[in-house]
Parts: sequence; C-alpha cells; structure tokens
Amino acid sequence: MTPETSFFETRLATDDADLLAAQRLRYRVFVEELGGDGPLVDHAERLERDEFDPVLDHLVLVDNRRSRAALDHVVGVYRLLPGDRAEAFGRFYCDSEYDLTPLRHSGRSLLELGRSCVDPAFRGGSGMFLLWNALAEYVLARDIEILFGVASFHGLDAQALAQPLSWLHHHHLAPPAIRPRARPDGYQRMDLIPEAQLDRRAAMAGMPALIKAYLRLGGQVGEGAWLDRPFNTTDVFLMVDTKAMSEKHRKFYETRQGQ
Repeated sequence: MTPETSFFETRLATDDADLLAAQRLRYRVFVEELGGDGPLVDHAERLERDEFDPVLDHLVLVDNRRSRAALDHVVGVYRLLPGDRAEAFGRFYCDSEYDLTPLRHSGRSLLELGRSCVDPAFRGGSGMFLLWNALAEYVLARDIEILFGVASFHGLDAQALAQPLSWLHHHHLAPPAIRPRARPDGYQRMDLIPEAQLDRRAAMAGMPALIKAYLRLGGQVGEGAWLDRPFNTTDVFLMVDTKAMSEKHRKFYETRQGQ
C-alpha cells in the first residue's frame, strides 16, 4: 500500500448505498459525460441503471474519504456476471448486441464484464489498477476461463474510427470456434481499411485505454462492431482467455498491489 492508495478500498458492493453510489457514478460518466440514455435511467435522481443490476456483482472502488450519505464514495465500478448466474437469469447483457452461441457451446467457464468506469478525478492513477487486481482475485477464486464484454468507442461515426476498428479486425480477431458476431440490427463492419494501408500509430491513438489494456492481456475481438445508439457508442466485443495468456501476461494479470 502507498500513500496514494491508502484511502482506497476495493470490494463487492455490500448494501444499497454502494449500489446507488455506483449508479450515480455511472450516470456521471455514461449519461452526463458521454451522452448515453436508457429506459431505466433515472434522470431526476441521476442514476444510470438497468434490469441487470439486481443479479450482478458490483465490484467497487471506494474512496473512504468521501461521504456514503452523499453517494459519492464509489469512484470506480465494474459489473460482473458469472455464466451460471446469466443462465439462471436467462441471458447476458451482450446477448442484445452479439450472438454468443460459440461461447455458450465452448464448455468454458465464463464471466461477463460491463459498465466499467472511474471517476475523472482518479483516471490515470492507481484506481483502475486496483480494480483490475480485485477483478483478478475474483476470476482466480472462481476458476473463470473466459472474460468478455463490450468496450466502447465514443460516437457512431464508423469512418472516424476506421483505423482502430480495422486494426482490431486484422490483428486481434478471435478464433472462429469461439468468435461471437454482432447482431444484424446494429452491425457495423470493422474491416474498413485494408491491412496494408493501416497506420499503427493512428490506430493506437484512437483506441480507448480500456481496449488497449485488454489487448495487452492477449484480448481478442468478435466479428463486427455494434452501434449502440441510446448510449451514443460504437461497441466492440472483447474477450480474454485466461488459460491462453502468456506467462508474462499472466504475471501482470495476477499482480497484487503491495506484493
């Protein structure tokens, strides 16, 4: 532990105050900052929520200097949906955007990740690192083999995203046997630029930090992007096979803060 992180705590949400604070943070990021919306978003109370919230685990980054009563103590969040719980609920969040049949038929243990966000005041510091460490503990304790979810580019203009989308398609496409495909109602081609014409620097410059973090862990993408119009984002399906990580990536993934 360092002076910078001594006031942070990572854990699963334990009560209504944690959940409401997570939804308040999500509202600030996904609605106020990125212009998103949804049928269950509560604009009066400034809460971004949906039908999945009651069945998910909410991994939260808590700043113990902040007030629980004011619902501002959660400064980072990840939503986690294990495969067995998704089966009982009836679906994953990603089912609305991608055909997950290949993953379901793989026989592998699955964990869906979603709604990842960090308070702007803590971006670029230790916050996301601490969340990833806590996520690693969650995954290892449950023997999860494949982590997946959608990661978003801001906006719906595919041509403006042509370099990063094409780079992902040409260099990080998942194997056909486990590769989900974007559903037709929001499907957007990702191979917009031939591989020979790609500019790696431009592609990386346009790549969100979260996607680059997944790629460093050996992340792969599904077929096609999906245009999420209510949230004003272009989504790509990302997965990480924890059993296929290189030893270097595995050590990075299993690192513990302070060890």
